[in-house]
Amino acid sequence: MATRSIFPLILCGGSGTRLWPLSRESYPKQFLSLKKEDNLSLLQKTIQRIIPLKNIQKPILVCNEQHRFIVSEQMRELNIEDFVILLEPFGRNTAPAITLAALKALELEKDPILLVLSSDHEIQNVKKFLTLLEKGIEYTEEDKLVTFGIVPTSPEIGYGYIKASKPLCNKLEGIDIESFLEKPDLETAKELIKDNRFTWNSGMFMFKAKEIIKEIDKFSPHILEVCKKTLKKSIIDLDFQRLDKDSFAKCEEVSIDVAVMEKTSKGLVIPLDVGWSDVGSWEVVWETSKKDIKGNFTEGKVILENSKNSYLRSENRLIVGIDLDDLVVVDTRDAILISKKNSSQKVKNIVNYLKKSKIPEGHSHTKVYRPWGHYLSVVENNRWQVKLIQVKPGEKLSLQMHHHRSEHWVVVSGTARVEVDNKLEILCENQSIYIPLGSKHRLSNPGKINLTLIEVQSGSYVGEDDIVRFEDKYGR
Repeated sequence: MATRSIFPLILCGGSGTRLWPLSRESYPKQFLSLKKEDNLSLLQKTIQRIIPLKNIQKPILVCNEQHRFIVSEQMRELNIEDFVILLEPFGRNTAPAITLAALKALELEKDPILLVLSSDHEIQNVKKFLTLLEKGIEYTEEDKLVTFGIVPTSPEIGYGYIKASKPLCNKLEGIDIESFLEKPDLETAKELIKDNRFTWNSGMFMFKAKEIIKEIDKFSPHILEVCKKTLKKSIIDLDFQRLDKDSFAKCEEVSIDVAVMEKTSKGLVIPLDVGWSDVGSWEVVWETSKKDIKGNFTEGKVILENSKNSYLRSENRLIVGIDLDDLVVVDTRDAILISKKNSSQKVKNIVNYLKKSKIPEGHSHTKVYRPWGHYLSVVENNRWQVKLIQVKPGEKLSLQMHHHRSEHWVVVSGTARVEVDNKLEILCENQSIYIPLGSKHRLSNPGKINLTLIEVQSGSYVGEDDIVRFEDKYGR
């Protein structure tokens, strides 16, 4: 077995619209904990399940600007302090992301293995998954570009397919790839799953960094050229490496399948039969969740009578269900989804409508995460807004001012250090302070427990973009 270093590349893009209203653009499914029994996000579980691999190194994570602090915080919750976060100014699909990560890995090691994983997959049989990854490592030492194909369990039209050059009989054997197929129609999918040369395309890969760079240079040299320039002009900012926007804009938007895997002679597929799921709908979430004897999953304040085979989740209100069957009910603070389980794939259409209609519930939550903590919009109007703000111990907001609003802060719990126009004040529980319009101010938490306060904003405009920052430890 090789002793070569392995760098996990975790792709953290995607908006998870099919799991709305819990998953939204501002906080998509890969950062959510969907199972109450483990309390880990899909991203955290992706990292955790590969930790037992020998010679595993720091993860390289690719995400966008909006989610950068969420990613770094979730790594620290796993007690992982050593990681690389590449910030894409915009999405360009998997070929550029993998190219950039391979180049970065080669800066860190002479020729490591790159293990490419999506951040939003579930795998039930982790032990078998690790065994198959070890097999993949052996093939990478033979300069193969390994992908992992999911053994089909149904005629799925939501995935692409991989056709092997011969039947996938030996479950530990890698087979040469003959071709890739785009997402088929239902009739084609029914025929494909009868032929055991076909697997679902999981989007998981494994290869030596130099080998994938060599094949990218052979089949998509422009991507490699642009990515080299992008990485060279990148800027290190706290935990993040900001990729150069102007250079990256010239990169072709294309998947690694199209850019390399469909063309190379080194492609190999290893079949995965490990209880894999891309958690692509509420029906799938129900299928993979622990249910009661009547087939119901419940979380939060839920009361059921004479109901079965349903998924009910409440973040806020009490849900009472009577005579329910095969339903999904998801309640958040600002939206409720009610759907037949087998209709949950249509949720994406609703989200598209909400975005097109510029309805904010389509893309953002009332709870907004910041590097210092989070805030929750409790109630709002055109000229006023009430927020519940929580600041983590030792953290502080930027030194800032507002042109159109004043603020009133009431400490609910913890200790607040408040700076207003160069005057400092310490506030404890039940104390308050007024921040006049136009005043330079900053809030911080000098204590050892979370600071929670209520903020009342009032003025001619209370939008989040009415902020002028003078100093910010997070580089915003």
